[in-house]
Amino acid sequence: MRTLNPLCIAGLLCCSLNGALASTIYKSVTPDGRVVFSDQQPREGRLEKVMQFKDQPASDIPASTLSEIERLKKAGINPATDSAIASKDLILYSATWCGYCKKAKSYLAGKGISYREVDIDTNYGKVAFAEVRGGRGVPLMLSGTKRMQGFSKEGYDAFFANRD
Repeated sequence: MRTLNPLCIAGLLCCSLNGALASTIYKSVTPDGRVVFSDQQPREGRLEKVMQFKDQPASDIPASTLSEIERLKKAGINPATDSAIASKDLILYSATWCGYCKKAKSYLAGKGISYREVDIDTNYGKVAFAEVRGGRGVPLMLSGTKRMQGFSKEGYDAFFANRD
């Protein structure tokens, strides 16, 4: 079990690292009195609280883009063979019209974090977003098996505190 910096706790509480609709965070106290926040139930010590949080705010994708994504999925177009999409690098799916995407990019630039951006309004971006099952909102950030839909500073802080 990993002990987290208190500044990361709020972010962890909001972060959906597995792409589910909600995250579960466990607050426990170890036998030596340390408070621990984790995404796994404690193996020792006492459980104090179980908290569940929904995904971060995200911008809805326009109906025209969603219909094109569905059309591409039905056509069986598969960008998964693209090494950049299949890599463990940080990938940000975004759109130029999305305010949350702009905040996400600003956050990443401010922290000096390099990433690959995929614009979901391009033909390639629509296919790639469909392949990773992006859902109905952006930004979507992927790193290996971790994913985070939407943006909040606290959520991104937690995402990077727990990055593989």
